[in-house]
Amino acid sequence: MGDLAIRLLEEALKLPLEARAALAGSLLESLDEPADPEVEAAWEVELAARMKQLDEGAVTPIPWAEARRGIVGR
Repeated sequence: MGDLAIRLLEEALKLPLEARAALAGSLLESLDEPADPEVEAAWEVELAARMKQLDEGAVTPIPWAEARRGIVGR
């Protein structure tokens, strides 16, 4: 990582949590390639199904911190 990137990172880490999250999201979006319409349509169907499960109480959401611990083991 170059000097400019390091300085930008240092400054970004000083931002409040929500601002860091928004910045991270924007940076990740900038890496995305154009979406495949079929894949996007499949995700829309999947998301609708999951939202329906939540709305109907068929599944119980868990806090992100708990989910992350299950994923990374910390």
